[in-house]
Amino acid sequence: MKPAPFEYVRATQLGDALAALASDDDAKVIAGGQSLVPLMALRLARPALLVDVNDLPLDTVEVANNEVRLGSLVRHVRLERDAVVVRAAPLLAEAAALIGYPAIRNRGTLGGSVAHADPAAELPAALVALDGVVLAEGREGTRRISARDFFEGFLTTVLAPDELVVGVQVPVAAERHGASFREWAPRAGDFAVAGVAVVIELDAGGVCVSLGAAACGVGSTPVDLHEVLTDAGVLGASDVGDSLLRSTAQAAARTARGDDDREQLVGLLTAAALHDAFARARGGDASGTGVAA
Repeated sequence: MKPAPFEYVRATQLGDALAALASDDDAKVIAGGQSLVPLMALRLARPALLVDVNDLPLDTVEVANNEVRLGSLVRHVRLERDAVVVRAAPLLAEAAALIGYPAIRNRGTLGGSVAHADPAAELPAALVALDGVVLAEGREGTRRISARDFFEGFLTTVLAPDELVVGVQVPVAAERHGASFREWAPRAGDFAVAGVAVVIELDAGGVCVSLGAAACGVGSTPVDLHEVLTDAGVLGASDVGDSLLRSTAQAAARTARGDDDREQLVGLLTAAALHDAFARARGGDASGTGVAA
């Protein structure tokens, strides 16, 4: 099939992009096009106006005030390989490496993945686990929106029709930071059936003093697992032994109730990600590539 007819604007300034979005309720932003174009080809999306933002200066990676700020046009491949991202936000780097195929990662953008809000996508879940912030620009200024509040439902966010995601912010990884993203897909590059992101920080004595976790592919939005893992005893733990892994797996599995296979999968992925996160926080080399066997 072919897309329905549409108008096209290539914005060269942020103000031009916002004005174009405000001019038509059926306008859509296009950058990498890895999510929108297939929907248009199937006529599941029929924007009357496409606003191309590729010329905007939104491909920056900056570290300041103990935060990593990433522009919305940062491509997945850069998230995966950029030395600053790998060091300061390793969970985002690991999540980006799991997205689709190399051609998709070369074109797809951070902002596009966030705004598209596919519940199976890796980056939204990673942002929730990191307690990240989405930066949305509108004609009235910039909004800072917690990632936990940004995703409303399937392919739905709190973004206003005339707002544009211009970037995200996440905390800089501390010295005893450990992060892991584990997922399972039928084949490498396919959409994951489920995935789990875990991030922890240990104190000087090896005790877990900070925790974040989220799952993708489980609900209509990324599922925040912070409270679930806290109740399972991860915060304050110094030993990630069989007992903790078992209780964590059982607690996380309950977030996927109604699907026995998915329950078991989410539990296993959570345990694997937690094990990896502790090993990395201690300076060890955790096994696995992020894809569960």
